[in-house]
Amino acid sequence: MAAATPLLKDELDIVIPTIRNLDFLEMWRPFFQPYHLIIVQDGDPSKIIEVPEGFDYELYNRNDINRILGPKASCISFKDSACRCFGYMVSKKKYIYTIDDDCFVAKDPSGKDINALEQHIKNLLCPSTPHFFNTLYDPYRDGADFVRGYPFSMREGAPTAVSHGLWLNIPDYDAPTQLVKPQERNTRYVDAVMTIPKGTLFPMCGMNLAFDRDLIGPAMYFGLMGDGQPIGRYDDMWAGWCTKVICDHLGLGIKTGLPYIWHSKASNPFVNLKKEYNGIFWQEEIIPFFQAATLSKECTTVQQCYLELSKQVKEKLSTIDPYFTKLGDAMVTWIEAWDELNPTGDNLAKLSIADGPAKTKK
Repeated sequence: MAAATPLLKDELDIVIPTIRNLDFLEMWRPFFQPYHLIIVQDGDPSKIIEVPEGFDYELYNRNDINRILGPKASCISFKDSACRCFGYMVSKKKYIYTIDDDCFVAKDPSGKDINALEQHIKNLLCPSTPHFFNTLYDPYRDGADFVRGYPFSMREGAPTAVSHGLWLNIPDYDAPTQLVKPQERNTRYVDAVMTIPKGTLFPMCGMNLAFDRDLIGPAMYFGLMGDGQPIGRYDDMWAGWCTKVICDHLGLGIKTGLPYIWHSKASNPFVNLKKEYNGIFWQEEIIPFFQAATLSKECTTVQQCYLELSKQVKEKLSTIDPYFTKLGDAMVTWIEAWDELNPTGDNLAKLSIADGPAKTKK
């Protein structure tokens, strides 16, 4: 009997930010090998990153980013995993799965290896229920359904733009929580997927995340973080807040829950505290800003929504710190760069194919 063709084999890219050799891919080989990888190398571009044999990948380092984007490369963070969003921009696929290089294959309660990618794909291919909460969680999963009292007119659901996965072992805590609970490990496997309700923000973690690039890609900008910036470790949070506001406006859904990966290593809480210090204070004003943010009905595309949000960021958050003026400008640059690399209609003829990655391997 022939093996089943992997789901979305030619429609999904796996994006991995890294500064080290990708030995962790050996563990993921049964699940990842059929797919195309986009590796975004952070840090020193002269360092050689080793990728195990047999993977189909392209690798971009900082020199490639500068060459491809020119002056617009300023919107891509350096010395921070936020650089991964460059991979979203150069992908030509409909779906993206992104994973950190310290994330290993987890096991479900029966001891079976979890195919995280397959579960993310299932989440994305089924509708979401952002407008009315189903108490049995995802009604589209096998063995579940809409409960009594759920309006029939709403059972078609909304398209799913984002699938947010979780982690066993090392939880995704901020530095103060890490310092208070250095030995805490997540051993709770909750067999549930749920839609985050409309109007509710959430902390999006980028280490085990999938999304529909066609539906929401341009909103998945991981901000200005790391080298030369006054903040770090808020890259995925920023993308999550922007994405949620835009998904709510456009009638799209975001799911969270399964799949789990095994997060193998805790980052240094003292280093993290230095990166997060400003963000811990700033988020107390950033969150109310996003909770109150509204977009005009003229905004019908992700790009239009994102540009309107960038204006609001500059107007309303720059009083916190001048960094937000810079970030608002970078949001505009990001959209300009996205549209240059992903032209539509008339722009298609202007596309230059000259700029490829430094390294590709089939």
